[in-house]
Amino acid sequence: MRVVPCSWTLEPSDGGSRMAGKILTVDLQDVLDRQVNLRDIPAVAAGLSAARTRSVATRGAVQVTADSCFRIASLTKTFTSTALVLTLREHNVPLSTPAIELLPHLAPDWRADASLTVEQILGQVSGLRESVDSTAVAALGDGHHALDEAARLVVRAGNAYEPGAQWSYYNGNYFLAGAILAALNRASYETALTKKLLEPWQLSRTSFDAPRDPVTGWDGPTELPLSDYPHSRRPSGGLWSCISDLVALGEGLLDDRALLAEIRRPRTAPGDPMTYGLGWALGPSGQMYLNGRLPGYRAAMLLVPDKDYVSVLLTNQQHALPAVARVLSDMQQPLTGDDLATDIDRFAA
Repeated sequence: MRVVPCSWTLEPSDGGSRMAGKILTVDLQDVLDRQVNLRDIPAVAAGLSAARTRSVATRGAVQVTADSCFRIASLTKTFTSTALVLTLREHNVPLSTPAIELLPHLAPDWRADASLTVEQILGQVSGLRESVDSTAVAALGDGHHALDEAARLVVRAGNAYEPGAQWSYYNGNYFLAGAILAALNRASYETALTKKLLEPWQLSRTSFDAPRDPVTGWDGPTELPLSDYPHSRRPSGGLWSCISDLVALGEGLLDDRALLAEIRRPRTAPGDPMTYGLGWALGPSGQMYLNGRLPGYRAAMLLVPDKDYVSVLLTNQQHALPAVARVLSDMQQPLTGDDLATDIDRFAA
């Protein structure tokens, strides 16, 4: 069932908005309450920032707030990508730099194309052979060097096709990106992410450590136990976060126009199954969107940069994606005219 189209209204702003002096507002609680396919989800939290006017809504038997932490799964990739692009800029290292130059300690095991660049890795157009899965990295343990060893497995597997030739979603790309972030900062990936992004942007509720009061995941009627997320996989999907921090992340991207321009520039070819930047799928009107899943969780986020717009939905039910995709699409459609529900749903990370 479709959400009833959002009832947007125009209100005068203080003149500082990028939206011609107007702020778009929407009754976010009404949007959630009308989506019947979200009614059986134990916890749903939604956040919206329209021209920096924020709103939050929640529903479900489990009471949550804007600061309640869910696992955000592949939304972690946006944090990894943002932190790495910021770090490269700080060090005056172009995104076109071959990855092997930034990870020279992996050179003896490097079987991947030596021309493979950082932006091809972040843009999921690396052409790397997709042979390193969760089972392979689980065997690496949780020691200090687990992520480096996961990156070593990725480059040791070589390329299936030429870098830049084809888009394919592969978590191994982000194992490699996390290792580059760590190497450039001469710190662990977790420390580098904290110092380069989480602390400067005041994302205080986002962490790889489970919070004191986590929102637990559910599989249908069954509550799932909390589980650890391996260090070797963290750059691709290990974070806990909340509505307030994710909205702030989106606003931070909109504030840094140079950073935003790099991240939203397409790295895919016309024949690829989707248009993709650095960690984000790109819509026909410049939207940036993605979703993530783990057992017990589904998270999704959508930005319309040209409209100064950020939206986020977090749920503790993995199978909530079709309804989540419909909500995010219907909320942005009055701004863009695009129906993105199918695209968001199909991009099932």
